[in-house]
Amino acid sequence: MAMQGRFQEFNFGIIARILGFLLLVEAAFMATVLPISFIDETLKERYFTDALLATIAAGLLFFFIGRNAPTMVGKRDAYIIVSLTWIVTSAFGALPFYMSGTINSYTDAFFETVSGFSTTGASIITDIEALPRDLLFWRSLTHWLGGMGIIVLSVAVLPILGIGGMQLFMAEMPGVTYDKLHPRITDTAKRLWGIYVILTVAQFLLLWAGEMDWFDSACHTFATMATGGFSTRNASVAAFGPYSQYVIILFMILAGTNFTMHYFALHGWFGKVWGNEEFRTYIYIIALSTIIIGVNLYWHTSAQIEPIIRDVLFTVVSILTTTGFVTTDYLQWPTFLWMIIVLLMFIGGSAGSTGGGIKVIRQSLLLKNSFMEMRRAIHPAAVLPAKYNGKSVSQDIVYKVMAFFLVYILIFAAGVMVLTAMGIDFDTSIGASAACLGNIGPGIGKVGPVFNYEFLPDAAKWVLSFLMVLGRLELFTVLMLFSRHFWRK
Repeated sequence: MAMQGRFQEFNFGIIARILGFLLLVEAAFMATVLPISFIDETLKERYFTDALLATIAAGLLFFFIGRNAPTMVGKRDAYIIVSLTWIVTSAFGALPFYMSGTINSYTDAFFETVSGFSTTGASIITDIEALPRDLLFWRSLTHWLGGMGIIVLSVAVLPILGIGGMQLFMAEMPGVTYDKLHPRITDTAKRLWGIYVILTVAQFLLLWAGEMDWFDSACHTFATMATGGFSTRNASVAAFGPYSQYVIILFMILAGTNFTMHYFALHGWFGKVWGNEEFRTYIYIIALSTIIIGVNLYWHTSAQIEPIIRDVLFTVVSILTTTGFVTTDYLQWPTFLWMIIVLLMFIGGSAGSTGGGIKVIRQSLLLKNSFMEMRRAIHPAAVLPAKYNGKSVSQDIVYKVMAFFLVYILIFAAGVMVLTAMGIDFDTSIGASAACLGNIGPGIGKVGPVFNYEFLPDAAKWVLSFLMVLGRLELFTVLMLFSRHFWRK
């Protein structure tokens, strides 16, 4: 009776029902890969059809279990659903890699798929170009699905099931603030996905108009808009020319921008876009970092200025937006310069974007509050709130930002400690922990831009998979599940 009383506030039936629905959504996207399997004559090997059938069966089973459950989704139910979504969809999304024999270890297959859905881009595959095209397409598609979030997609269609989506939306997008573009949360989700699709189509057409074929254009578009970083080439985007690289730079910047700004821009409200303090700071960081690194490299090398600026701009944008595409090995730069890249890893994209990391708005609020604390020390009687976009920020928001930053750094440090305890060298442990928690992909050390994660022990890959999910869901959505207070009535 005590156990029943403790758990009676949870609606486990609706949790199973929504997870089942999301698995069926995943299966529907898996099915889009089958035409490529048919064209390339890999369909007869059955790894995609078997994975698809297994996913459908599991989805129907979960859906059947929760068929009679009340449709109300509580706040705690939502956190469980969102956290389990990334684990369950990754578990089934890994099946094509594992069943094909392309990835022999299920640990590696799960790591690759979590990296896809979390839009991290950390890979264990040493020869990407040896993979069949259907697996490459699925690999990139996991990015695209994870970019805007399977949950946000489901919120747009949950009314069909008679289920409200507000709690799911809040749990999936738990940033400093979130912008409702419409009073109804489902309409907000639809608008977000509409913008996401418009940008996806635009980038695909621009890449296809250049040197890429439709397949490379689609895969790189999926990875760019999700700020993921999976490429179809071993050399990543360095395998393509300046035109493709500039197109990808542009859309990485757009993907790392708060999607509310795209909504404003599409309606012609450009004053609201440039008037947004986070957006201006985001652009200034890109410009300043590019200038500092570019001038230093030009001063110390004999290379032409355009390739230097292009490589530097590409790298800065790729790391800041946590995309992780590569055109050059930044670890070959002078230490001072690649340390700037490491600092960018801890900034991340804008809130409300597909980018990961701590986010520009949090970093800005931390700096503003720090300067205000110095002024408060001089004028203790004065009321000096931190301001953002011309408005005072409540101390409650400031405390949440400070808590997030502290927990983020503590988890990063814990990740480094665990990895070093496994015998991994210090530089690599720092790089892997920062890159996976920030959903970046390439780090420093042996997981730098020209290496991957294949050599790591299985235990390290499970730890890093956990960090990827933590970073994707901005820490607290997952961490609160480990609190005993969460489970008590």
